[in-house]
Amino acid sequence: MPAAVNATPINEAEARALADAIDQVSKSQPPDTALKLVEMALARAPQQPVVLNAAGGYMYRSGNARRARDLYEKAIAADGNSKVLWLNLANACRALGDMKSEAEALEKALAIEPRYVLALLQKAALMERLAQPKSAAVFYEAALDSLASGGPAPQQAAAALAHAQDVVLASRRELEKFLEQEVAPVREQHAAADQHRYEACRDVYLRKRRVYHNQPKQILFPYLPETEFFRREDFLWLDVLEAATEEIAAEALAALAGDRAGFKPYVDSPPGTPIDEWAPLNHSLDWSVYALWHDGEQIPNHVQKCPKTDAVLAQLPLCDIPQYAPGAFFSVLKPRTRLPPHTGTTNTRSIVHLPLVIPEGCGFRVGADVRTWKKGKAWVFDDSIEHAAWNDSDEIRIILIFDIWNPLLSAAERDLVRALTLGIGRYYGADAPVLGSR
Repeated sequence: MPAAVNATPINEAEARALADAIDQVSKSQPPDTALKLVEMALARAPQQPVVLNAAGGYMYRSGNARRARDLYEKAIAADGNSKVLWLNLANACRALGDMKSEAEALEKALAIEPRYVLALLQKAALMERLAQPKSAAVFYEAALDSLASGGPAPQQAAAALAHAQDVVLASRRELEKFLEQEVAPVREQHAAADQHRYEACRDVYLRKRRVYHNQPKQILFPYLPETEFFRREDFLWLDVLEAATEEIAAEALAALAGDRAGFKPYVDSPPGTPIDEWAPLNHSLDWSVYALWHDGEQIPNHVQKCPKTDAVLAQLPLCDIPQYAPGAFFSVLKPRTRLPPHTGTTNTRSIVHLPLVIPEGCGFRVGADVRTWKKGKAWVFDDSIEHAAWNDSDEIRIILIFDIWNPLLSAAERDLVRALTLGIGRYYGADAPVLGSR
Protein backbone atom coordinates (compact mmCIF):
# COMPACT_ATOMS: atom_id res chain seq x y z
CA MET A 1 0.00 0.00 0.00
CA PRO A 2 1.51 3.41 -0.93
CA ALA A 3 3.09 5.45 1.83
CA ALA A 4 0.92 8.42 0.92
CA VAL A 5 -2.16 6.44 1.96
CA ASN A 6 -0.65 5.80 5.39
CA ALA A 7 -0.46 9.52 6.08
CA THR A 8 -4.08 10.17 5.20
CA PRO A 9 -6.31 10.25 8.29
CA ILE A 10 -9.50 8.20 8.15
CA ASN A 11 -12.80 8.87 9.84
CA GLU A 12 -14.65 6.67 12.33
CA ALA A 13 -16.88 5.07 9.69
CA GLU A 14 -13.88 4.13 7.56
CA ALA A 15 -12.10 2.70 10.61
CA ARG A 16 -15.15 0.61 11.47
CA ALA A 17 -15.30 -0.67 7.88
CA LEU A 18 -11.65 -1.73 8.07
CA ALA A 19 -12.28 -3.51 11.39
CA ASP A 20 -15.26 -5.32 9.87
CA ALA A 21 -13.11 -6.30 6.89
CA ILE A 22 -10.50 -7.80 9.23
CA ASP A 23 -13.19 -9.90 10.88
CA GLN A 24 -14.48 -11.06 7.52
CA VAL A 25 -11.13 -12.00 5.97
CA SER A 26 -10.13 -13.91 9.09
CA LYS A 27 -13.17 -16.12 8.54
CA SER A 28 -13.12 -16.40 4.74
CA GLN A 29 -9.49 -16.21 3.55
CA PRO A 30 -6.50 -18.58 3.89
CA PRO A 31 -4.18 -17.60 6.75
CA ASP A 32 -1.44 -16.11 4.54
CA THR A 33 -3.91 -14.02 2.55
CA ALA A 34 -5.78 -12.93 5.66
CA LEU A 35 -2.56 -11.86 7.38
CA LYS A 36 -1.55 -9.70 4.41
CA LEU A 37 -4.95 -8.00 4.40
CA VAL A 38 -4.74 -7.40 8.16
CA GLU A 39 -1.30 -5.83 7.79
CA MET A 40 -2.63 -3.60 4.99
CA ALA A 41 -5.48 -2.45 7.25
CA LEU A 42 -2.97 -1.64 10.01
CA ALA A 43 -0.86 0.34 7.58
CA ARG A 44 -3.97 2.27 6.52
CA ALA A 45 -5.07 3.04 10.11
CA PRO A 46 -2.11 2.53 12.46
CA GLN A 47 -3.61 4.61 15.30
CA GLN A 48 -7.30 3.67 15.18
CA PRO A 49 -8.30 1.69 18.32
CA VAL A 50 -11.12 -0.16 16.56
CA VAL A 51 -8.75 -1.36 13.83
CA LEU A 52 -6.00 -2.23 16.32
CA ASN A 53 -8.54 -4.18 18.37
CA ALA A 54 -9.79 -6.14 15.35
CA ALA A 55 -6.23 -6.89 14.28
CA GLY A 56 -5.37 -7.96 17.82
CA GLY A 57 -8.32 -10.33 17.76
CA TYR A 58 -7.10 -11.86 14.53
CA MET A 59 -3.59 -12.34 15.97
CA TYR A 60 -4.97 -13.83 19.18
CA ARG A 61 -7.16 -16.32 17.30
CA SER A 62 -4.21 -17.20 15.07
CA GLY A 63 -2.07 -18.11 18.08
CA ASN A 64 0.13 -15.01 18.02
CA ALA A 65 -0.68 -13.76 21.53
CA ARG A 66 2.44 -11.61 21.77
CA ARG A 67 1.53 -9.58 18.67
CA ALA A 68 -2.07 -9.41 19.90
CA ARG A 69 -0.86 -7.97 23.21
CA ASP A 70 1.20 -5.32 21.42
CA LEU A 71 -1.79 -4.30 19.31
CA TYR A 72 -4.16 -4.16 22.30
CA GLU A 73 -1.68 -2.07 24.28
CA LYS A 74 -1.37 0.33 21.34
CA ALA A 75 -5.19 0.55 21.13
CA ILE A 76 -5.42 1.23 24.86
CA ALA A 77 -2.84 3.99 24.57
CA ALA A 78 -5.32 5.70 22.23
CA ASP A 79 -8.48 4.74 24.17
CA GLY A 80 -7.93 3.69 27.78
CA ASN A 81 -11.62 3.88 28.69
CA SER A 82 -12.71 0.77 26.78
CA LYS A 83 -13.54 -2.17 29.06
CA VAL A 84 -13.43 -4.47 25.99
CA LEU A 85 -9.87 -3.47 25.13
CA TRP A 86 -8.71 -4.12 28.69
CA LEU A 87 -10.42 -7.51 28.72
CA ASN A 88 -8.88 -8.42 25.37
CA LEU A 89 -5.47 -7.42 26.73
CA ALA A 90 -6.12 -9.64 29.76
CA ASN A 91 -6.87 -12.57 27.41
CA ALA A 92 -3.60 -12.04 25.54
CA CYS A 93 -1.67 -11.85 28.82
CA ARG A 94 -3.33 -15.07 29.97
CA ALA A 95 -2.25 -16.83 26.77
CA LEU A 96 1.31 -15.64 27.44
CA GLY A 97 1.22 -16.87 31.02
CA ASP A 98 1.65 -13.35 32.45
CA MET A 99 -0.81 -13.54 35.35
CA LYS A 100 0.36 -10.28 36.94
CA SER A 101 -0.40 -8.25 33.81
CA GLU A 102 -3.62 -10.21 33.30
CA ALA A 103 -4.78 -9.24 36.80
CA GLU A 104 -3.88 -5.58 36.23
CA ALA A 105 -5.80 -5.48 32.94
CA LEU A 106 -8.85 -7.10 34.55
CA GLU A 107 -8.80 -4.53 37.37
CA LYS A 108 -8.80 -1.78 34.74
CA ALA A 109 -11.79 -3.33 32.98
CA LEU A 110 -13.71 -3.69 36.27
CA ALA A 111 -12.88 -0.14 37.32
CA ILE A 112 -14.68 0.98 34.15
CA GLU A 113 -17.62 -1.42 34.61
CA PRO A 114 -17.76 -3.18 38.01
CA ARG A 115 -20.51 -5.54 36.78
CA TYR A 116 -18.71 -6.55 33.57
CA VAL A 117 -19.63 -10.23 33.57
CA LEU A 118 -16.87 -11.45 31.26
CA ALA A 119 -14.19 -9.68 33.31
CA LEU A 120 -15.63 -11.03 36.57
CA LEU A 121 -15.60 -14.55 35.15
CA GLN A 122 -12.01 -14.24 33.99
CA LYS A 123 -10.99 -12.71 37.33
CA ALA A 124 -12.53 -15.73 39.05
CA ALA A 125 -10.75 -18.13 36.70
CA LEU A 126 -7.48 -16.33 37.43
CA MET A 127 -8.07 -16.80 41.17
CA GLU A 128 -8.55 -20.52 40.53
CA ARG A 129 -5.23 -20.67 38.65
CA LEU A 130 -3.61 -18.85 41.58
CA ALA A 131 -5.00 -21.52 43.96
CA GLN A 132 -7.28 -19.03 45.71
CA PRO A 133 -10.61 -20.91 45.60
CA LYS A 134 -12.45 -18.69 48.07
CA SER A 135 -11.60 -15.54 46.12
CA ALA A 136 -12.61 -17.35 42.93
CA ALA A 137 -16.01 -18.16 44.43
CA VAL A 138 -16.50 -14.52 45.46
CA PHE A 139 -15.88 -13.31 41.88
CA TYR A 140 -17.97 -16.07 40.32
CA GLU A 141 -20.83 -15.10 42.62
CA ALA A 142 -20.39 -11.44 41.64
CA ALA A 143 -20.72 -12.44 37.98
CA LEU A 144 -23.89 -14.43 38.67
CA ASP A 145 -25.31 -11.58 40.76
CA SER A 146 -24.63 -9.15 37.91
CA LEU A 147 -26.76 -11.30 35.63
CA ALA A 148 -29.46 -11.60 38.29
CA SER A 149 -29.62 -7.80 38.58
CA GLY A 150 -30.30 -7.43 34.87
CA GLY A 151 -26.86 -7.54 33.28
CA PRO A 152 -26.59 -9.05 29.79
CA ALA A 153 -25.74 -12.76 29.56
CA PRO A 154 -22.83 -13.19 27.10
CA GLN A 155 -23.55 -16.10 24.76
CA GLN A 156 -19.88 -17.07 24.62
CA ALA A 157 -19.80 -17.48 28.41
CA ALA A 158 -22.35 -20.29 28.80
CA ALA A 159 -19.74 -22.85 29.89
CA ALA A 160 -18.03 -20.40 32.22
CA LEU A 161 -21.35 -19.47 33.83
CA ALA A 162 -22.22 -23.13 34.36
CA HIS A 163 -18.82 -23.62 36.00
CA ALA A 164 -19.44 -20.52 38.12
CA GLN A 165 -22.69 -22.04 39.40
CA ASP A 166 -20.88 -25.23 40.38
CA VAL A 167 -18.06 -23.38 42.16
CA VAL A 168 -20.41 -21.08 44.06
CA LEU A 169 -22.65 -23.92 45.22
CA ALA A 170 -19.63 -25.95 46.37
CA SER A 171 -18.25 -22.90 48.18
CA ARG A 172 -21.53 -22.34 49.99
CA ARG A 173 -21.60 -25.97 51.10
CA GLU A 174 -18.06 -25.65 52.42
CA LEU A 175 -18.92 -22.39 54.17
CA GLU A 176 -22.02 -23.95 55.72
CA LYS A 177 -19.97 -26.82 57.18
CA PHE A 178 -17.38 -24.39 58.51
CA LEU A 179 -19.98 -22.14 60.13
CA GLU A 180 -21.74 -25.09 61.74
CA GLN A 181 -18.46 -25.98 63.46
CA GLU A 182 -17.77 -22.36 64.42
CA VAL A 183 -21.19 -21.72 65.90
CA ALA A 184 -21.79 -25.18 67.39
CA PRO A 185 -20.45 -24.35 70.88
CA VAL A 186 -22.71 -21.32 71.12
CA ARG A 187 -25.71 -23.25 69.82
CA GLU A 188 -25.07 -25.92 72.44
CA GLN A 189 -24.67 -23.26 75.12
CA HIS A 190 -28.16 -22.00 74.24
CA ALA A 191 -29.67 -25.39 73.38
CA ALA A 192 -32.78 -24.64 75.41
CA ALA A 193 -33.38 -21.32 73.61
CA ASP A 194 -35.50 -20.89 70.50
CA GLN A 195 -33.01 -20.71 67.61
CA HIS A 196 -35.32 -20.74 64.60
CA ARG A 197 -34.81 -17.03 63.82
CA TYR A 198 -31.04 -17.49 63.92
CA GLU A 199 -31.35 -20.49 61.56
CA ALA A 200 -33.37 -18.38 59.12
CA CYS A 201 -30.71 -15.63 59.34
CA ARG A 202 -27.95 -18.14 58.55
CA ASP A 203 -29.88 -19.70 55.66
CA VAL A 204 -30.61 -16.31 54.08
CA TYR A 205 -26.89 -15.49 54.21
CA LEU A 206 -26.10 -18.84 52.59
CA ARG A 207 -28.83 -18.17 50.01
CA LYS A 208 -30.71 -21.28 50.98
CA ARG A 209 -33.74 -19.21 51.91
CA ARG A 210 -35.49 -16.41 50.01
CA VAL A 211 -36.39 -13.17 51.73
CA TYR A 212 -40.10 -12.36 51.68
CA HIS A 213 -40.85 -8.82 52.80
CA ASN A 214 -43.86 -8.02 54.93
CA GLN A 215 -46.66 -7.00 52.57
CA PRO A 216 -49.82 -7.75 54.55
CA LYS A 217 -53.31 -6.52 53.71
CA GLN A 218 -54.26 -6.63 57.37
CA ILE A 219 -52.00 -7.73 60.24
CA LEU A 220 -48.74 -9.70 60.31
CA PHE A 221 -46.67 -10.70 63.33
CA PRO A 222 -43.90 -13.17 62.37
CA TYR A 223 -40.23 -13.35 63.34
CA LEU A 224 -38.45 -9.98 63.65
CA PRO A 225 -41.00 -7.33 62.75
CA GLU A 226 -39.93 -4.78 60.15
CA THR A 227 -40.05 -1.88 62.61
CA GLU A 228 -39.19 1.50 61.13
CA PHE A 229 -38.78 3.51 64.36
CA PHE A 230 -38.76 1.61 67.64
CA ARG A 231 -40.83 2.72 70.62
CA ARG A 232 -38.97 5.22 72.75
CA GLU A 233 -40.23 3.64 75.98
CA ASP A 234 -38.23 0.50 75.17
CA PHE A 235 -34.97 2.44 75.66
CA LEU A 236 -34.89 4.01 79.12
CA TRP A 237 -31.21 4.89 78.69
CA LEU A 238 -32.10 7.48 76.02
CA ASP A 239 -32.62 9.92 78.92
CA VAL A 240 -28.92 9.56 79.83
CA LEU A 241 -27.91 10.19 76.23
CA GLU A 242 -30.18 13.20 75.73
CA ALA A 243 -29.11 14.82 79.01
CA ALA A 244 -25.59 15.14 77.59
CA THR A 245 -26.68 16.77 74.31
CA GLU A 246 -25.08 20.16 74.91
CA GLU A 247 -21.73 18.68 75.96
CA ILE A 248 -21.70 16.24 73.04
CA ALA A 249 -22.65 19.00 70.57
CA ALA A 250 -19.84 21.20 71.91
CA GLU A 251 -17.31 18.42 71.35
CA ALA A 252 -18.60 17.78 67.83
CA LEU A 253 -18.30 21.47 66.93
CA ALA A 254 -14.84 21.67 68.52
CA ALA A 255 -13.72 18.68 66.44
CA LEU A 256 -15.09 20.28 63.30
CA ALA A 257 -13.25 23.51 64.08
CA GLY A 258 -9.96 22.06 65.35
CA ASP A 259 -9.57 18.67 63.66
CA ARG A 260 -11.13 19.10 60.25
CA ALA A 261 -8.72 16.52 58.79
CA GLY A 262 -10.28 13.92 61.09
CA PHE A 263 -13.56 14.13 59.17
CA LYS A 264 -13.58 11.61 56.30
CA PRO A 265 -16.04 10.97 53.47
CA TYR A 266 -18.60 8.43 54.63
CA VAL A 267 -18.78 7.02 51.11
CA ASP A 268 -15.21 6.04 50.24
CA SER A 269 -15.42 3.17 47.75
CA PRO A 270 -12.36 2.07 45.72
CA PRO A 271 -12.34 1.76 41.91
CA GLY A 272 -14.21 -1.29 40.69
CA THR A 273 -16.87 -1.11 43.42
CA PRO A 274 -20.48 -0.87 42.17
CA ILE A 275 -21.56 2.35 43.88
CA ASP A 276 -24.69 3.11 41.85
CA GLU A 277 -26.68 5.87 43.57
CA TRP A 278 -23.68 6.76 45.78
CA ALA A 279 -21.51 7.98 42.89
CA PRO A 280 -22.14 11.73 43.56
CA LEU A 281 -21.06 11.30 47.21
CA ASN A 282 -18.11 8.93 46.68
CA HIS A 283 -14.98 10.52 48.23
CA SER A 284 -17.02 13.66 48.94
CA LEU A 285 -16.99 15.67 52.17
CA ASP A 286 -20.59 16.68 51.51
CA TRP A 287 -21.31 13.78 53.87
CA SER A 288 -18.44 13.29 56.28
CA VAL A 289 -17.95 11.49 59.58
CA TYR A 290 -15.69 11.84 62.59
CA ALA A 291 -15.31 8.32 63.96
CA LEU A 292 -15.10 7.61 67.68
CA TRP A 293 -15.57 3.86 67.17
CA HIS A 294 -14.97 2.05 63.88
CA ASP A 295 -15.36 -1.69 63.28
CA GLY A 296 -15.39 -2.42 67.00
CA GLU A 297 -12.33 -0.37 67.89
CA GLN A 298 -11.99 3.09 69.41
CA ILE A 299 -10.14 5.82 67.50
CA PRO A 300 -7.84 6.95 70.35
CA ASN A 301 -6.95 10.46 69.19
CA HIS A 302 -10.61 11.24 68.42
CA VAL A 303 -11.87 9.83 71.71
CA GLN A 304 -9.30 11.90 73.60
CA LYS A 305 -10.74 15.04 72.01
CA CYS A 306 -14.30 14.01 72.94
CA PRO A 307 -14.10 12.64 76.50
CA LYS A 308 -17.66 13.54 77.50
CA THR A 309 -19.12 11.84 74.44
CA ASP A 310 -16.95 8.80 75.15
CA ALA A 311 -18.11 8.71 78.79
CA VAL A 312 -21.77 8.72 77.73
CA LEU A 313 -21.26 6.01 75.09
CA ALA A 314 -19.57 3.86 77.73
CA GLN A 315 -22.87 3.79 79.64
CA LEU A 316 -24.94 2.62 76.67
CA PRO A 317 -25.65 -0.93 75.32
CA LEU A 318 -23.67 -0.67 72.09
CA CYS A 319 -23.60 -3.55 69.62
CA ASP A 320 -20.47 -5.59 70.33
CA ILE A 321 -18.86 -7.82 67.69
CA PRO A 322 -15.05 -7.75 67.67
CA GLN A 323 -13.70 -6.27 64.40
CA TYR A 324 -17.22 -5.31 63.28
CA ALA A 325 -19.13 -3.34 65.91
CA PRO A 326 -19.78 -0.95 67.48
CA GLY A 327 -19.51 2.03 65.21
CA ALA A 328 -20.03 5.54 66.57
CA PHE A 329 -19.39 8.84 64.82
CA PHE A 330 -20.40 12.44 64.33
CA SER A 331 -22.16 12.71 60.96
CA VAL A 332 -21.97 16.04 59.12
CA LEU A 333 -24.26 16.74 56.19
CA LYS A 334 -23.35 19.88 54.28
CA PRO A 335 -25.96 22.39 53.08
CA ARG A 336 -28.10 21.36 50.08
CA THR A 337 -27.02 17.73 50.36
CA ARG A 338 -29.31 14.70 50.08
CA LEU A 339 -28.60 11.06 50.85
CA PRO A 340 -30.32 8.71 48.40
CA PRO A 341 -32.69 5.97 49.60
CA HIS A 342 -30.59 3.10 50.90
CA THR A 343 -30.50 0.22 53.38
CA GLY A 344 -27.99 -0.98 55.94
CA THR A 345 -26.29 -4.34 56.12
CA THR A 346 -28.30 -6.23 58.71
CA ASN A 347 -31.45 -6.02 60.81
CA THR A 348 -29.67 -7.63 63.76
CA ARG A 349 -28.50 -4.15 64.73
CA SER A 350 -30.38 -0.90 65.15
CA ILE A 351 -29.18 2.67 64.74
CA VAL A 352 -29.43 5.53 67.22
CA HIS A 353 -29.46 9.20 66.19
CA LEU A 354 -28.83 12.03 68.65
CA PRO A 355 -29.45 15.35 66.81
CA LEU A 356 -26.84 17.98 67.71
CA VAL A 357 -27.00 20.79 65.13
CA ILE A 358 -30.26 20.83 63.22
CA PRO A 359 -31.12 23.79 60.97
CA GLU A 360 -34.54 24.24 59.40
CA GLY A 361 -35.05 22.20 56.23
CA CYS A 362 -33.57 18.90 57.41
CA GLY A 363 -35.52 15.65 57.35
CA PHE A 364 -35.31 11.89 57.61
CA ARG A 365 -37.42 9.03 56.27
CA VAL A 366 -37.46 5.36 57.23
CA GLY A 367 -39.86 3.36 55.09
CA ALA A 368 -43.03 5.44 54.95
CA ASP A 369 -42.35 7.30 58.23
CA VAL A 370 -40.99 10.82 57.68
CA ARG A 371 -39.69 12.75 60.68
CA THR A 372 -37.81 15.95 61.52
CA TRP A 373 -34.80 15.88 63.81
CA LYS A 374 -35.03 18.01 66.93
CA LYS A 375 -31.89 18.85 68.86
CA GLY A 376 -31.51 16.59 71.88
CA LYS A 377 -34.35 14.22 70.95
CA ALA A 378 -32.92 10.82 70.08
CA TRP A 379 -34.56 7.95 68.23
CA VAL A 380 -33.80 4.35 67.35
CA PHE A 381 -34.58 2.88 63.92
CA ASP A 382 -34.03 -0.21 61.78
CA ASP A 383 -31.62 0.79 59.03
CA SER A 384 -32.23 -2.42 57.09
CA ILE A 385 -35.45 -0.72 55.97
CA GLU A 386 -35.02 1.79 53.15
CA HIS A 387 -34.23 5.23 54.55
CA ALA A 388 -33.09 8.62 53.25
CA ALA A 389 -31.92 11.95 54.69
CA TRP A 390 -31.67 15.53 53.48
CA ASN A 391 -30.36 18.94 54.42
CA ASP A 392 -32.10 21.57 52.31
CA SER A 393 -30.82 24.42 54.48
CA ASP A 394 -27.82 26.72 54.07
CA GLU A 395 -26.12 25.40 57.21
CA ILE A 396 -24.47 22.15 58.26
CA ARG A 397 -26.38 19.39 60.04
CA ILE A 398 -24.62 17.30 62.71
CA ILE A 399 -25.87 14.21 64.52
CA LEU A 400 -24.25 11.53 66.67
CA ILE A 401 -24.81 8.05 65.21
CA PHE A 402 -24.07 4.69 66.84
CA ASP A 403 -25.34 1.14 66.65
CA ILE A 404 -26.96 -1.14 69.21
CA TRP A 405 -28.35 -4.64 68.97
CA ASN A 406 -31.84 -4.98 67.59
CA PRO A 407 -33.84 -4.89 70.84
CA LEU A 408 -36.02 -7.79 69.71
CA LEU A 409 -33.13 -10.25 69.64
CA SER A 410 -32.78 -12.49 72.67
CA ALA A 411 -29.44 -12.84 74.48
CA ALA A 412 -29.00 -16.26 72.87
CA GLU A 413 -29.70 -14.85 69.40
CA ARG A 414 -27.16 -12.06 69.94
CA ASP A 415 -24.52 -14.63 70.86
CA LEU A 416 -25.38 -16.70 67.79
CA VAL A 417 -25.25 -13.72 65.43
CA ARG A 418 -21.92 -12.65 66.94
CA ALA A 419 -20.50 -16.13 66.41
CA LEU A 420 -21.90 -16.29 62.87
CA THR A 421 -20.37 -12.92 61.94
CA LEU A 422 -16.98 -13.85 63.36
CA GLY A 423 -17.18 -17.21 61.59
CA ILE A 424 -17.83 -15.56 58.24
CA GLY A 425 -14.83 -13.29 58.79
CA ARG A 426 -12.60 -16.20 59.82
CA TYR A 427 -13.67 -18.28 56.84
CA TYR A 428 -12.93 -15.65 54.21
CA GLY A 429 -9.98 -13.96 55.90
CA ALA A 430 -8.83 -11.01 53.80
CA ASP A 431 -11.60 -11.74 51.28
CA ALA A 432 -14.36 -11.38 53.90
CA PRO A 433 -17.45 -9.47 52.74
CA VAL A 434 -17.82 -6.09 54.44
CA LEU A 435 -20.47 -6.73 57.09
CA GLY A 436 -20.49 -3.52 59.04
CA SER A 437 -20.61 -0.72 56.49
CA ARG A 438 -23.36 1.37 54.91
